[in-house]
Amino acid sequence: MTDIKKVLLEVDRYGVAIVTLNNPDKHNAFDDGVIAELTKVFMHIAERCDIRVMVLASTGKSFSAGADLNWMKRMADYSYEENLVDANALANMLKTLNFMPQTTIAKIQGAAFGGAVGLASCCDIVIASEQASFCLSEVKLGLIPATISPYVVNAIGQKASRRYFQTAERFSSKRAHTLGLVDEVVELTELENAVNNMIITLLKNGPKAVRQAKRLALDVAYQEIDHALLTITSERIAEIRVSKEGQEGLGAFFEKRVPKWQQEPSSQG
Repeated sequence: MTDIKKVLLEVDRYGVAIVTLNNPDKHNAFDDGVIAELTKVFMHIAERCDIRVMVLASTGKSFSAGADLNWMKRMADYSYEENLVDANALANMLKTLNFMPQTTIAKIQGAAFGGAVGLASCCDIVIASEQASFCLSEVKLGLIPATISPYVVNAIGQKASRRYFQTAERFSSKRAHTLGLVDEVVELTELENAVNNMIITLLKNGPKAVRQAKRLALDVAYQEIDHALLTITSERIAEIRVSKEGQEGLGAFFEKRVPKWQQEPSSQG
């Protein structure tokens, strides 16, 4: 019997990529093989100028249970050097996801544990169902959420991280929303529509401007507001104003027409 493909990729005609974790029988837990495949897929998408939005989703009831139990058993027998190689692979996958040029949306229908919280933290927008729950469960196993920590701390802040890293409490999507990990909480039956509506909103915006806006947020975060930063941000707005896309956007606004890049899909799938 052929093994199921644990990571699926679909790209539609609007430039929307759907990356799906597809191992529902194991609650979409990931191992070194899945991490390698995700890294490959994320890198492939990042290199494609025709892809504007990426949705990270999963099949089954759970978004992801985090690390696969069999993988963890294998890691327990690894040497320090082997564990370091293994950890670096996960760290590289998360970094690749975090810095993808496209807008990334995490679609979370159920439980997201351990490393799955890291996946959500690396995405630009997280939309979760009311049934979703989250847990930084590593300390229950005598471990720590090390490789995901930069992204989780960035998402929920140091204070909340200090609590949930240590307690391994399970918290709801509503709590995750309060913490800043989740952007929208909807009923499970409305999750698909909520993600589709966000995609439609994004596709109405200038493709290059959206990429540059994401890069801007990453570049200016936590920077000192000094002469150098003022110069860089002034240069960036000046450059985009005189760009072809900037000129089209301004022209369309003043002429009260739809810009050439705008697409009006009635639905996405």
